[in-house]
Amino acid sequence: MMRHLISAADLTRDDAVLILDTAEEMARVADRPIRKLPTLRGRTICNLFFEDSTRTRISFEAAEKRLSADVINFAAKGSSVSKGESLKDTAQTLEAMGVDAVVIRHSASGAPYRLATSGWIDAPVINAGDGTHQHPTQALLDAFTMRRRLVGRDTGLGKDLDGKRITLVGDVLHSRVARSNVDLLHTLGAEVTLVAPPTLVPVGVETWPCEVSYDLDGVLPKSDAVMMLRVQRERMNAAFFPTEREYSRRYGLNGERMAKMPEHAIVMHPGPMVRGMEITAEVADSDRCTVVEQVANGVSIRMAVLYLLLGGSEPAAPAAPATPRTEEN
Repeated sequence: MMRHLISAADLTRDDAVLILDTAEEMARVADRPIRKLPTLRGRTICNLFFEDSTRTRISFEAAEKRLSADVINFAAKGSSVSKGESLKDTAQTLEAMGVDAVVIRHSASGAPYRLATSGWIDAPVINAGDGTHQHPTQALLDAFTMRRRLVGRDTGLGKDLDGKRITLVGDVLHSRVARSNVDLLHTLGAEVTLVAPPTLVPVGVETWPCEVSYDLDGVLPKSDAVMMLRVQRERMNAAFFPTEREYSRRYGLNGERMAKMPEHAIVMHPGPMVRGMEITAEVADSDRCTVVEQVANGVSIRMAVLYLLLGGSEPAAPAAPATPRTEEN
């Protein structure tokens, strides 16, 4: 494993499979009476969140605490950042406190990379989402969910997503989740198709390792997984489509459209969902929708990333000795 996790594009196929396999071991911790491992006892991790978040912050915090790490939660609101303190000064403050890793979420694309390469702090940096750029742990938990559902929980160990057909639908332009998923799924051998209104397709998308379509109904019958993306109004500064009703009619997933998908195909969403717009309640509450699984898998993936960056590259749960211990040996 590399020292930092800034972008899904930085991961090789072996890196990604190692994280997915380690996450399977971490997932077993959730089935234990005591959901903790002593791996990171004595280590201090700071969750440095300059942007509002619920799922990602809580998921990282749960992962850190299950690995027995000490956790510092930093929110920009109510901190010195609101008084004008720079990222550099904040990083140097954390360095002086002796943190062992930093999980950063920032509205500016490139902020985690700047933190990791600036020399301001000597600790691994994990990108928890930066602007419209990357969200690597989200892509990893999505791939983990796909591998479990489409390949198998046990049979998937050591395997990638070779040949699987994944469709991402919606606001690709403003989505760091879409960018991260395209990079990682391509690395894992999947065939990715983006479906969006022309106004929500990024400039330069022809250089991405994926196909682009504007016809959702034509793509659904040959998709193994369909991921619906939230329309990110908070990042929009113009009218990208006529009305919500028109968007839903062309690019929303309802029961009728879900029926066109293969029987084994799954529906995904990174959350939060806007029910009635990009996805109907009927689809969101169906057995084929993996939203709740994705949340649970997010904790396992983030435990795996933290373990591999801070704990080492040995198996997370060593095999039991071949012969039981006795008084004689």
